[in-house]
Amino acid sequence: MASFLSLFLDKSSTTLSFQQATKRHKKERSLCQQVLNHFDQQYNEELCGLWASARAVLLDPHSWQYGIMLNRFSAVNDITQILQSQGFSMLLSQTDCPANHSRVKPDPCPSLQCYIHPYPVRFPSQAHRPGQLKQYYLLNAASLLPVLALQVREGEKVLDLCSAPGGKALAIMQCATPAVLHCNEPDPHRRHRLTKTLESFLPHSLNSRVTVSAQDGRSFGQSEAGLYDKVLVDAPCSNDRSWLYSHSSQQGEQRLKERARMPVLQAQLLRSALSAVRPGGIVVYSTCTLSSSENHAVVDTVLKDCPEAEAEDLWEDFAVPLSKNFTFTSAHPGHGGQTLVPQPGKTWGPMFLQSPVLIY
Repeated sequence: MASFLSLFLDKSSTTLSFQQATKRHKKERSLCQQVLNHFDQQYNEELCGLWASARAVLLDPHSWQYGIMLNRFSAVNDITQILQSQGFSMLLSQTDCPANHSRVKPDPCPSLQCYIHPYPVRFPSQAHRPGQLKQYYLLNAASLLPVLALQVREGEKVLDLCSAPGGKALAIMQCATPAVLHCNEPDPHRRHRLTKTLESFLPHSLNSRVTVSAQDGRSFGQSEAGLYDKVLVDAPCSNDRSWLYSHSSQQGEQRLKERARMPVLQAQLLRSALSAVRPGGIVVYSTCTLSSSENHAVVDTVLKDCPEAEAEDLWEDFAVPLSKNFTFTSAHPGHGGQTLVPQPGKTWGPMFLQSPVLIY
């Protein structure tokens, strides 16, 4: 990979690079029928007719398209040219960017560059090399939605409460340069991955601004009350895509048991975030599951305990401007959240988000 760029510019090497990348990801994972049966029962009730579309994407790995987020701290002109020559286009334009929340002074659209392809093409990844910044980060395009909803601005103090593996932290840094970006991850293995990710994309000059901690996310509300302007809670959840492809029926059964316990932890993390944000700040809560018990039910529970917080309606200012690339449904009328429901050929696969913005 040391000569990846020069290889990629050569026509024959371009073909080879794509073949190698495809081969690496071609290993088929077996579907866990037990988990699929559970999803069929649950989501037929919760999503009704929308479940057929979401199910089709979940069962078709070729629909799991990926976005390519460019790194503004690295030279990317050559990568931009390669992407455009391969048929990639920008996910967001100035006119597509969501409007800012009504209670926040308007700012320009985040300077985030993410490229997508109309077909399920996998772009090769770049290896981690100490002292050398990567030019781009591969991610599910839908995972940018919570960051866009957070509306980070220059000089703000931001907490990424459940930060690993680090994609959303990187997206935040592509949008603006906060005074502080505190990335928290208690799990040592995931924290190691987070640290490597940050090292691969951010220059040393930002070391004083971007910090990594290993706290239990539930403790921030007490230890750092009211310190942050924005808090992202990309909560641990029962990830529909990965859980559907559990390695065995035993693992699938265990995960379904864990699924029932998730909302308690998620509510604790959200309460902690609301305590850690300053009055008038913003908390974004997101998951990668369609389960209403881990989304709207969690937010509703926490709002009852925190009457000073309120959910912000994102439909007009967020869902509508982005509907060209994502399919949203107001799964909980009158609530501040939207659900990203995948549809083959339009959205980027089973990365499902519900992103209520809580104004405190």
